[in-house]
Amino acid sequence: QVQLVESGGGLVQAGGSLRLSCAASGFIFSFYDMTWARQAPGKERELVAVISSTGDSTHYVDSMKGRFTISRDNAKNTVYLQMNSVKPEDTAVYYCNARRVDGKNQYNYWGQGTQVTVSS
Repeated sequence: QVQLVESGGGLVQAGGSLRLSCAASGFIFSFYDMTWARQAPGKERELVAVISSTGDSTHYVDSMKGRFTISRDNAKNTVYLQMNSVKPEDTAVYYCNARRVDGKNQYNYWGQGTQVTVSS
């Protein structure tokens, strides 16, 4: 059974930091690119950051560059999002996603999300 379990969310003051974790099970974690996405109230889900299956390559949405860092530990089947200098507009539910394309087959899994609330 595939599971992605996010943790580490909570209430933080603007300018503070949080570290989100996403623990994966039920699939070969090291084969999958991992993504963090977020969804604020009344808005569509948006990409935050992506890390390749090996961890060699990362990509960030411009508004997160320099503030957020995505990383992974394939030995622990876990992906992380370090959030620094957070802003009230970072308030959202944060989701992790596992994605893999294998020939004609596409695999795409989502976690249940963790709430991050940034107070001003």
